[in-house]
Amino acid sequence: MLEYLVLGVYGFALTLIVIYSLGQLHLVVTFLRHRQEIHAEPSLLGNDLPFVTIQLPIYNELYVVERLLDAMAALDYPKDKYEIQLLDDSTDETVEVAAKKILELQAQGIQIEHVRRPDRKGFKAGALKYGMDFAKGDYLAIFDADFLPRPGFLRAAMANFTSPEIGVVQARWEHINRNYSVFTEAQAFHLDAHFTIEQFSRDRGGYYMNFNGTAGIWRKETIIDAGGWEADTLTEDLDLSYRAQIKGWKFRYVDEIGAPAELPAEMGAIKSQQYRWMKGGAEVARKMLTTLWKSNASVLRKFHGTIHLLSSSVFVLVLLLGATSVPLLVMKHTTFEGHVDFLIAPVAALLVSFVILGFLYMVTFTWREHSFGAGFKRFIKHYIPFLSLSMGLSLHNSIAVIQGYSGKRTPFIRTPKFNLTEKKDQWKSVKYRSVKVEPSVYGELFLALYFCSGIVLAIHFRDFSIIPFLVMQAFGFGAVGIASFKHALTR
Repeated sequence: MLEYLVLGVYGFALTLIVIYSLGQLHLVVTFLRHRQEIHAEPSLLGNDLPFVTIQLPIYNELYVVERLLDAMAALDYPKDKYEIQLLDDSTDETVEVAAKKILELQAQGIQIEHVRRPDRKGFKAGALKYGMDFAKGDYLAIFDADFLPRPGFLRAAMANFTSPEIGVVQARWEHINRNYSVFTEAQAFHLDAHFTIEQFSRDRGGYYMNFNGTAGIWRKETIIDAGGWEADTLTEDLDLSYRAQIKGWKFRYVDEIGAPAELPAEMGAIKSQQYRWMKGGAEVARKMLTTLWKSNASVLRKFHGTIHLLSSSVFVLVLLLGATSVPLLVMKHTTFEGHVDFLIAPVAALLVSFVILGFLYMVTFTWREHSFGAGFKRFIKHYIPFLSLSMGLSLHNSIAVIQGYSGKRTPFIRTPKFNLTEKKDQWKSVKYRSVKVEPSVYGELFLALYFCSGIVLAIHFRDFSIIPFLVMQAFGFGAVGIASFKHALTR
């Protein structure tokens, strides 16, 4: 009975992963059909420009607040056509540093206000809502503390509000510290594919997409019509995105406009960001899936929306798939020895999923590098390490997803940034970094040993086909667990 339970869990997880992979494959096909619509240079607006309010929600960002404000002041947009709201919920010296910089910019004729709330109610969503109440612009550009948009950002982005039903224009994230470490490289690897394939294809295919929380512009009317910012999930951006699109508003993703930003390099910061994204995604799915299926959208649009909202659950499936692979290996050579034909289909399905995901990333990087050779080289270099580290994060992210579906409330924990732009820059002695070893880290180290034992068993059974999968799992959990310890305890 136990054997069939293990087989059932493995089959269940694998089936859902295959369905998810097929959805991703359809997005790749959509990209290939529409990729020629990406132009090298965006059209820029002339001098008849609408007024824009730039909102900068921050909390204790001592190391990056000055460069953020400098980037906003350098925008190539008439000074009488935009204002800046620094929505500052900080509780440390960030307040004084920001105040000094704001006085300097005001003396230069920049319309900028230092907005301080009486409390941090609603976290980022609450700050954006608070600032919107007295924002002068009919358009709201939002940037997180680590973003450094180029001077032409506003003109280029505003040029894409080409019809009154477009409620959001989202730009592509770029990475100022992509090559800082193997962890930043893995994040950049994933995010490049997210924007290049997922966001572009959801836009061009007419499917639900999301505002990414930063580097985008909202039409104020859209926010109001959709019910405003709400703080009942950790991903207020995803929540509002679906409410707005279900109301009929259209979103526009513009791949031609890039907004450089800093990737978290310290494992505690990476995990806090992943936790917020995964738990928030599950919370929005819990909140919006029924509404999505009651909407008038097409079945295909609902299908893609469902996969999008449930995408964080893939980490739970990956964890289940990995955890059952070792007992399944033992069963294959004991209980089911001589009767393993039924395992051919699951193995084939797993390979298909790997191939589809690999195809998505290979298409991404051959496009981004403007060369098949250069893109393929980058794909080969980073694909396996990326998959392995993603597996290593599956326990931590699964806990976040389960908490999201269960309705457990947790505070918004922002991802600290340390102004890391070059490899010589250090985060070890800075404020904000995580110094706590979470209980899940011990689970990650245990799973690393668990998959190492699986490798030993595979060698014992001379079943070498499963060894690459077990090695990836062992390396991923080991790397994430060890880095979590090392980064937390380093002084």
